[in-house]
Amino acid sequence: MGLKDNKKGVSPKIKKKDLERLILNFLEKENRQSFNYKQVAFAINATHPANRMDVINILDALTAAELIQEVGIGKYKAISNRGTQNEGEFVRRSNGKNGVMIDDELILVAERNSKHALNGDKVRVEISANRKGQEPEAKVIEILEPKEQVFIGTLNVEKNYASLITDSKFLAADIIIPRSKLKGGKTGDKAIARITEWRDDQMNPKGEVVDILGKKGENNAEMHAILAEFGLPYKYPSNVEKAANQIDAGITREEIARREDFRNVTTFTIDPRDAKDFDDALSIRKLKNGNWEVGVHIADVTYYVTPNSIIDREAKERATSVYLVDRTIPMLPEHLSNGICSLRPHEEKLTYSAIFEMDDRANVLKSRIGRTVIKSDRRFTYEEAQEIIETGEGDFKEEILTLDKLAKELRRRRYENGALEFDRAEVRFDIDKDGKPVSVFFKESKDANKLIEEFMLLANITVAESIGKVPKGKKAKTFVYRVHDNPDPEKISNLSQIAARFGFKVKADGTAKEVNRGINKLLKDVKGRGEENMLSILAIRSMAKALYTTENVGHYGLAVDYYTHFTSPIRRYPDMMVHRLLTKYAEGSRSVDKMKMEEQCKHSSDMEQLAANAERASIRYKQVEFMQDRLGEIYDGVISGVTEWGFYVELDDNLCEGLVPVRDLADDYYDFDEKNFCLTGRKYHHKYTLGDQVKVQVARADLEKKQLDFALVSDEGNPNKPLKEIKTEKKTESKKKVSQSKGSKRKIKQKN
Repeated sequence: MGLKDNKKGVSPKIKKKDLERLILNFLEKENRQSFNYKQVAFAINATHPANRMDVINILDALTAAELIQEVGIGKYKAISNRGTQNEGEFVRRSNGKNGVMIDDELILVAERNSKHALNGDKVRVEISANRKGQEPEAKVIEILEPKEQVFIGTLNVEKNYASLITDSKFLAADIIIPRSKLKGGKTGDKAIARITEWRDDQMNPKGEVVDILGKKGENNAEMHAILAEFGLPYKYPSNVEKAANQIDAGITREEIARREDFRNVTTFTIDPRDAKDFDDALSIRKLKNGNWEVGVHIADVTYYVTPNSIIDREAKERATSVYLVDRTIPMLPEHLSNGICSLRPHEEKLTYSAIFEMDDRANVLKSRIGRTVIKSDRRFTYEEAQEIIETGEGDFKEEILTLDKLAKELRRRRYENGALEFDRAEVRFDIDKDGKPVSVFFKESKDANKLIEEFMLLANITVAESIGKVPKGKKAKTFVYRVHDNPDPEKISNLSQIAARFGFKVKADGTAKEVNRGINKLLKDVKGRGEENMLSILAIRSMAKALYTTENVGHYGLAVDYYTHFTSPIRRYPDMMVHRLLTKYAEGSRSVDKMKMEEQCKHSSDMEQLAANAERASIRYKQVEFMQDRLGEIYDGVISGVTEWGFYVELDDNLCEGLVPVRDLADDYYDFDEKNFCLTGRKYHHKYTLGDQVKVQVARADLEKKQLDFALVSDEGNPNKPLKEIKTEKKTESKKKVSQSKGSKRKIKQKN
């Protein structure tokens, strides 16, 4: 099996007797790295579908023969010949399972041998010789490069000392804080602290408070704590704000003369109702030849933010705006993001635009990219635009209805060409003045949202093609691409096999277009059926992550060869990078330094991931806070994740997710089947599988851990699998534990 792209075929089949030699030679040559079977197959050119199982079987056989080693699930490398000393990155966990990562292999480090290294520290270790039947162990002999980091927690101030009871999953011990280093903090304050000393003979580190966030449980304090947990800023530097406030809109006659003037063309924005930073607008007019001219106008942020200025350096470091449940932490100061760069109605604004001449069937006949000036006629919310689409009545109805018709045709062709169509509802909270969630609603993408999405996609594709698509024999200049790699063939194969059990066919090999059409058909056919959740979750999880890079490999999910981010420079630094590159190349400049650009791409991808993690953490916090008042209530839900420690259930009513711990499944001993996403009882063979419908009771809501625990009431999705009631003593024991944990105080462990 294996996906092949639209242009390249698969290689001829390789004989089994040759595969083993090729695999061993490759792994020995690359002996410092580990690879999954897909990477191995690609490296040795064994991409013929018939070779897939051969490669997997040979890797397993070589591992069993101890000729290679499996250093992680499905990751293989040559047997290491490293000496007794080596360097690596320390991995610390609050459960005590510490280790050091060397060449993709995690080697265990006991706490007594850790030198109190912190998570992320670069260390030199001494590795013990392997003893038969035992994993190798390492001992830290030197901390080479300590990682700069802080810890978030709650202060406990006693008469003679204070401590920070940490929330960190990377640190089990509490931090001792001298009273002189509290920064005015009191018991119950949420605080950020750094470790200043941790001697080998001490159980607990010493530290100092960096900042006080507020009282534990207060909304602002908890949201700031989430940002700090992921190393994200929660306030804007005053000197950057000051520099931004001195910037003038600067729309002079001379500047307008240098730009294409769209001020008299019908133009409007369509955004969420609570949006303040309007970074994109659409214009439309009918040309004399009967075609449509559609303009995608984007805030010209780089006109105001110059390279290496104090504002630019701050934006580059942040790389993205962060969207938590109840707030936005902007990449740019408010004077820019919500003021002079925001495309507010009835105000002249400087923009960077992609202009398209289109016929009635949304065929792009001509396009151009350049700097413009606009004046928006109207600010629409998505709801207002949607009402015009549904009723045919309202301001600028002809323009909106025309754009909607063109967008639907663009969308139809996109899916016909193999783009993926994932359409899961997003959970949102109505928040009161104190930040407490009072109700849940679902954010759905309707025609008005899709109208904007299609024209933004069109602009992004066109901009990427303008630089990346060059005549044969010519080399493309360095550029920032938004890429989405092919999915893991094994995951697609697994999806295909599981879908087949329910009577659905998903093509597991062939071109990307063919595979994607099969996935789209599956998602459409499974709508409203019991297995919908399971199969849609599996389809999403089979996909790779999108990222920024100068190495263009195309965008698998969109089924396009060239894609970038051009349309949101107010909230994404890569879009600013793209604007600057467009300007440079339009002025005839040579290609920029690829290595420097790649470094910034990687930083932007990393920051995007951190921002997404923080957003998810804020949603989890609000879900737990919302469900705190609903302890004991019973809900219907679907199993959304299965692990060795239990299974997660997503509630139908509000999409809140909680864990049914395996320890509470008292009727049997359950084994985790990773490949089939299920837990199976050894004695009664009851099975809990991804996508099963269940009924659960809200058992625990732990705000500190941002974790909900559910108790299973019944397994409605599996009527043939009767569930024995959880024993009364188990419930009593569980309640007793909860009661004890609420009443007990954490103690500080320290050697004298």
